[in-house]
Amino acid sequence: MGMNMISKGTERALDVMMTEHFPEMRIVSLSGNYCTDKKPAAINWIEGRGKSVVAEGIVPGEAVKSILKTTVDALVQLNITKNLIGSSMAGSIGGNNAHSSNILTAIYLATGQDPAQNVESSNCMTLMEA
Repeated sequence: MGMNMISKGTERALDVMMTEHFPEMRIVSLSGNYCTDKKPAAINWIEGRGKSVVAEGIVPGEAVKSILKTTVDALVQLNITKNLIGSSMAGSIGGNNAHSSNILTAIYLATGQDPAQNVESSNCMTLMEA
């Protein structure tokens, strides 16, 4: 997410402000935690954070029946009951999904990214239709 570079830039800007313009200025902290880096927060669900991705897949009804041993309609209803209603009843902030953080963490590890970013990156919604 580049938060380390943002912190370094903020520190440098504050240093210039303090030494050249406001010598009495007292720095409390580089971050007020509004960035919500690596923390679940409603602002990330509302405003978004970083990149947004939409992934779609089509699973043939016959595959659902033969491999998953269920029907498309039952799977759609399960998604509504579990991922949408259940997550909402639990007060989930953007976690209306079925373990998307597992997929994201695997991608981050495989590509050398910070796996702790899965906290805000796993804010997503799983939708299904027949």
